[in-house]
Amino acid sequence: MYDPAGLTNAIAATAIFCLIAPLFVFTRFSFGYLCGFYLFTMVAGFLWLNSFSKLQYDHVAAGISAGLSCLTFLLPALLITPRIGRPFEISERSFERILHVIVAFCLATSIAAATYGFRVVAINDIYQYRAELQFPTALNYAIASTMTVLIPFAYACFALRHRYWMAAAMLAIAISFYPSTFTKIALFTPAWLLCMTLLSIFLGRIATILSLFLPVLAGVLLIITIGEPMRRYFGIVNARMLSVPSVAMDVYNEYFAQHELTHFCQIWLLKPFVSCALKQQISVEMNSTYPLGFLNASLFATEGIASVGLWAAPLVTFACGLVIGFGNRLSAGLSERFILISAAIVPQVITNVPFSTLILTHGLWLLFLLWYLTPRTLFGGPAEP
Repeated sequence: MYDPAGLTNAIAATAIFCLIAPLFVFTRFSFGYLCGFYLFTMVAGFLWLNSFSKLQYDHVAAGISAGLSCLTFLLPALLITPRIGRPFEISERSFERILHVIVAFCLATSIAAATYGFRVVAINDIYQYRAELQFPTALNYAIASTMTVLIPFAYACFALRHRYWMAAAMLAIAISFYPSTFTKIALFTPAWLLCMTLLSIFLGRIATILSLFLPVLAGVLLIITIGEPMRRYFGIVNARMLSVPSVAMDVYNEYFAQHELTHFCQIWLLKPFVSCALKQQISVEMNSTYPLGFLNASLFATEGIASVGLWAAPLVTFACGLVIGFGNRLSAGLSERFILISAAIVPQVITNVPFSTLILTHGLWLLFLLWYLTPRTLFGGPAEP
């Protein structure tokens, strides 16, 4: 795919886009900062790739749309941070009961998933077995919310209050989902949460940057120094975590330059009310058209490119940024460490699934609610400003 003729355009496009990077310098850490930095990196990757891509679409328009969409997302996501009023605050004892319910729910969900099949398989074989899974809809929602929200939230509550046995139990529950769901997120969640816990000793902004920079740097160094034995790590981290979300934007641009827009019909709540050209789920459609597997994609590709097209996409991403800004307000007053750890899985999800899926299926709304309910004195000391 690399063509030296596109190098100048790639450097110019990426450099112009990086003019918005000072937003990360002059804003405080927040949930929006964490999500925004990962999405900023994803869009930067797309703008670089866009200069070399041979796929058939308007590359200039796509690049401009991507840059504007990222800016309109970041403005509310980074700048809306004032604390929301909390007329009702639960006691720490009541909150402890909520934690007990969360632990029980996570364990029950893991057991329920295991009843549909429990098999330890090599990571190279997970796609074969995952295709055979048929969980009930309610259980699918429970699994996604548990992995994305409930386990990291409970782990953060226990770890930051030095209840290490309970924190370890949450990590054990997390990995127990792997033999029944065959997902990488279940396999790597314990390691990722531990890494984020270590990184949280730094300021939230530094920890956010390091959480992306260090794994990618490790992949580059390992593939250079050791070579082929590190190919799997490089593929999972450098390719899957960093490159694939950018590639998805490239693919969606071509597909929806040649097909009718979805007008949000991929969202099951809206599908009965809008016409829909899609005959199957969008990820299945992508798998049928491109040899890249079941390619889900971020809000920039799905709610943006696929639903409304290039020029309306910045309006949609602005609306998504407002939702993230609302999350900032609900988490205001909590420690940076707690926000960073309890939301540790969200950046991995927001870059790879539609925003509506993140909210409804993966339970982002539930994380917002739990942040709002969390006593601001839970971890000792006064609430943060």
